[in-house]
Amino acid sequence: MPTTPVPTAEITSDADSDPIMLELVDENGITIGTAEKLSAHLPPGRLHRAFSVFLFDDAGRLLLQQRALGKYHSPGVWSNTCCGHPYPGEAPFAAAVRRTGEELGMSPKLLREAGTVRYNHPDPASGLVEQEYNHLFAGLVGPELHPDPEEVGGTAFVSAAELAELHARRPFSAWFMTVLDAARPVVRELTGPSADW
Repeated sequence: MPTTPVPTAEITSDADSDPIMLELVDENGITIGTAEKLSAHLPPGRLHRAFSVFLFDDAGRLLLQQRALGKYHSPGVWSNTCCGHPYPGEAPFAAAVRRTGEELGMSPKLLREAGTVRYNHPDPASGLVEQEYNHLFAGLVGPELHPDPEEVGGTAFVSAAELAELHARRPFSAWFMTVLDAARPVVRELTGPSADW
């Protein structure tokens, strides 16, 4: 399972730029307000809208990304292809396509909804909390990746068996298995039984 490091660049924290606003939601995913990104992740966390993307190649391998070391939240860990937060009023699908382009420099060939999942995952390393109502998407990777080194520390295409091996020996985001498990029914439809997801 080859991994591809992203060339290093001067990395600045998300927290150093202008405040990013997130949509706060209720338990049914209905918007109830907004909050600044970092404040929404401070303990005990405030429930907010998020998205997670899982893209696969033609062989049914999942594209993972390693989060850049400069990220203020969960730096250096492995996670799904792309994840993030819609801007207030932005459709989750549009946000998923936008962030995939911003982080990985490509557009998915195919992207479809894969449900939603609500979770509460504290991150012991940072002390931050992921209280999220997460919209899930699965699809096919587009041509040639051009990852942004401020967002992505490395990439890897993995089979289900390779993922299990990597997950056992490398740090992953606190939310990774929750979102993957919730997206599996659509992932299996997309990749077929031979991919063994």
